[in-house]
Amino acid sequence: MSELQPVLLSGGSGTRLWPLSREAYPKQFLPLGSDDTMVQTTWKRVEPLTSLAPIVVANEDHRFLVAEQLRQIKAPTPKILLEPVAKNTAPAIAAAALCALEGGTDPLLLVLPSDHVIANAEAFRNAVESASAAAEAGALVTFGVVPDAPETGFGYIQAGAGHGVVPVQRFVEKPDAQTAAQYLAEGGYYWNSGMFLFKASRYIEELQKFQPAMVEAVKQALSAGTRDGDFIRLDKAAFAASPSDSIDYAVMEKTADAKVLPIDVGWNDVGSWSALYDVADHDANGNVCVGDVISVESRNNYVHAEGLVALVGVEDVVVVETDDAILVAKKDRVQEVKKVVAQLKHDQRSQAALHRKVYRPWGAYDSIDMGARFQVKRITVNPGASLSLQMHHHRAEHWIVVSGTAKVTRGDDTLLLSENQSTYIPLGVTHRLENPGKVPLELIEVQSGSYLGEDDIVRFEDVYGRSN
Repeated sequence: MSELQPVLLSGGSGTRLWPLSREAYPKQFLPLGSDDTMVQTTWKRVEPLTSLAPIVVANEDHRFLVAEQLRQIKAPTPKILLEPVAKNTAPAIAAAALCALEGGTDPLLLVLPSDHVIANAEAFRNAVESASAAAEAGALVTFGVVPDAPETGFGYIQAGAGHGVVPVQRFVEKPDAQTAAQYLAEGGYYWNSGMFLFKASRYIEELQKFQPAMVEAVKQALSAGTRDGDFIRLDKAAFAASPSDSIDYAVMEKTADAKVLPIDVGWNDVGSWSALYDVADHDANGNVCVGDVISVESRNNYVHAEGLVALVGVEDVVVVETDDAILVAKKDRVQEVKKVVAQLKHDQRSQAALHRKVYRPWGAYDSIDMGARFQVKRITVNPGASLSLQMHHHRAEHWIVVSGTAKVTRGDDTLLLSENQSTYIPLGVTHRLENPGKVPLELIEVQSGSYLGEDDIVRFEDVYGRSN
């Protein structure tokens, strides 16, 4: 039996869970439904099945989030394939398959979106083992979720007769309510989970039949890409030349070897706040309360609070409070949150992409106050980490150390600052901030100047390979 190679797809933006999920910090990196983040939970779910480290396909901008979150749970060092542009799932999986084949073996690829909830992890692992023989024999297996409601938000798979792994009769698009009810009544229809199991070589063979230009483009992107530690950067020009398509359209709907295994494992793609409400624990009044929430005569609500949120006499609403945005919506209209995100993007507002607290490979910063010609940030630098050697054309900076030790490069000078000490970085002076210690460095930064945007950074050296 071939070794099992997990492939975690982590390129989504999760805009329907705004304001908690944002482009720079989407839902797969959030702890939704457990103490672990969704990508961490996805890995833990499949770790008992394999001795191989995961292959992760991620957005270039999320590379350090993926690496750090897997490091936190002591996952084996992954290969992280970085997509320079979004081209949907078929090219992403092709890159993972080609990467898996590089070692001279031909593993079974278990392809998993990294932002799904599966309540019964053991049942899912059993399903993977049940599907392995068919995949080993050359089938391209997908997992169809046994429906418990006439859901209109998912595509469906009509399965052939039989038990266990059976041929796919057809894939069907998201139905209207009447058609979904008909599918549920007839039986033999399953939600399309977007999870797959097949040999790496078989996927490439089938993709070559139907999308040869895609295979060629991805091969070139991988061979011409750059490798930096755990990161494999696909060549942008080559990858951009690939057709954009989903695995369903590119392969699964065309191949004669598509098979499906029905599963009942408590699956949910957590595609909206109402979906998250469905999988969470409810109190006696049907409320889901995360954080500091007071509820008075209120029922069937979902509330996520980062401060104090009080409900009085409301039903069937979603309230999500973050430090820079609040969402209030009827529970049956949460799909329209994407309209809010579209408006934010149209207005070029930062809340579409960024939280007030922004994570960087060296740590994080939190913009705690801002006004005309000034901004105050709380900065955390991880032990042993450093910011780039940089300068600014439009702002000066004051740094005050709250805890830890800061090594500061300021022009030709090098300073070592401890708690309650500070320094000043004049406009136009080259500087760098480092944490040489063993504990996190916490400091307050006060910026002043005519322009305080994050794009006013000129980098001269950067250990993380950033150019802006």
